[in-house]
Amino acid sequence: MQKSNTGSKAIYSGMKYLFFIVLTFLMYSSCNEIDSEIPDVWVGLNLDLGLYNELTVPGNSAYFPNQGFGGVIVYCEIEGSYYAFDAACTNEINPSCRVVNDGAVGKCSCCESEYIFIGGTVLKGPAAAPLKQYNTSLSGNILRVYN
Repeated sequence: MQKSNTGSKAIYSGMKYLFFIVLTFLMYSSCNEIDSEIPDVWVGLNLDLGLYNELTVPGNSAYFPNQGFGGVIVYCEIEGSYYAFDAACTNEINPSCRVVNDGAVGKCSCCESEYIFIGGTVLKGPAAAPLKQYNTSLSGNILRVYN
């Protein structure tokens, strides 16, 4: 006489679906925790690096108001390599709570979260999300910052 194992197959099949549902829920909930809610605002900034000599020196950064949501910070990593971020803190999400740049790091004027401008990563916070990053391209002496 053979034993029927259809009951254990049904339990195994049900466990696969439950595992998939839990995994999907965890993936979506963890992603939502670190997403920046900085509003999308058009950015089209063209900088003549002949006029902004400080941006040709690796490790320097400059702030440009009236761009993006809270202004734009441009950082020179190495010669010819640039990062650009919205200066609005991802914890405060208020254009008046801006990240104040000092070389390769910035500090929020309201909650004192600190960011590094290589990737916009949070160094210390209450902020959890990195700074909102914009695209950059260098053509000759003109640095274009855009989204």
